[in-house]
Amino acid sequence: MSDTPLIPADRVRRLSAALPFWMSLLLLPALWLGAALGGLWVLLPPLMAWYLFSALDAALGLNTDNADPSIEESQLFWYRLVTLVWVPAQAASLFALLWYVPRAGHLDTAEAIGVFFGMGVLSGTIGINYAHELMHQRNAWERRLGDLLLAMVLYSHFRSEHLLVHHRYVGTPRDPVTARYNEGFHRFYPRVLRQSLTSAFKAERDMLARRGLPWTHRRNPFWVYWTLQGGCLLAAAALGGWAGLGLFLVQAGVAIWQLELVNYIEHYGLTRKHLGDGKYEHVKPRHSWNAAYTASNWLLINLQRHSDHHYKPDRRFPLLQNYSEEEAPQLPYGYPLMTMAAMIPPLWRRVMNPRVRAWRRTFYPEIEDWRPYNRHATPLPR
Repeated sequence: MSDTPLIPADRVRRLSAALPFWMSLLLLPALWLGAALGGLWVLLPPLMAWYLFSALDAALGLNTDNADPSIEESQLFWYRLVTLVWVPAQAASLFALLWYVPRAGHLDTAEAIGVFFGMGVLSGTIGINYAHELMHQRNAWERRLGDLLLAMVLYSHFRSEHLLVHHRYVGTPRDPVTARYNEGFHRFYPRVLRQSLTSAFKAERDMLARRGLPWTHRRNPFWVYWTLQGGCLLAAAALGGWAGLGLFLVQAGVAIWQLELVNYIEHYGLTRKHLGDGKYEHVKPRHSWNAAYTASNWLLINLQRHSDHHYKPDRRFPLLQNYSEEEAPQLPYGYPLMTMAAMIPPLWRRVMNPRVRAWRRTFYPEIEDWRPYNRHATPLPR
């Protein structure tokens, strides 16, 4: 009888290392438990996503270990798989709930809305975050899966805005998603909803124009965006009627709110130095807020290692590197707790404004007048 193990030890090691990032899938049974039982059970998914992972952060603390960034992609199978599995899992839950909830006699209107509020927390906190990971990859089928996740929340233009605008102009007035110093979330949110859509469309239009093509050309990805989003709306109406359509819009709105809360905290008050003639310094680790909290990085697949993401945008999430306080600014808590603080502007300013001022003194002591960096609430002309 052979002594050779059935599963090689290195494969078991890689699987066990990847398993914590699969914890997001536990939120889907919680969603269905709320739909089945009603009452306060419908609050279980947001309570788990926001408070459970914040409690785990407090218990587990920081993880500053860095994986070898030269690891071959073939060794990342179990990490990649969770982002791929989530796409059909989210779609199945969303569209099954659109059929089930309008017909569930034990759920009143408030409970039905509560179920889809929880669905929106998941499709925003996890789904859009996984779409973000997928749309940064080089192979087209992963990017298409990302498009499907974004279509389910009616925010498909996020791909164009993020890849063509945000990564290029982060930390400058040309980036709608960079929150200005002292700009509360309640001012940031309506501004970014408007500006990110227009800036995404203009970026795609200008790219086509450089090739001598009109914006109506079939290569404009907005045709794909509109088609996928229209298909989702039709499916929602077909499965749940007007009630289903309304509930679909509830979860989409919650998901977008969750995304933009994260966008708000990722670069709040951080600016790249203006070099004159409309030019800015290159993006550096100092231009993103980071958090090394263990559990929330499991939930958000290392999104909180945001500086390295801007340094290597196509780097797979398990390989993202952590930066020290000397290299990049650190948030006092993980994203779940920080996004809750962002909803209370006085609390947010009390926590974050001193940190922004300390960041300015540390990295840009030569800049005495910061008013030009705070002045613009709209993108500058390109």
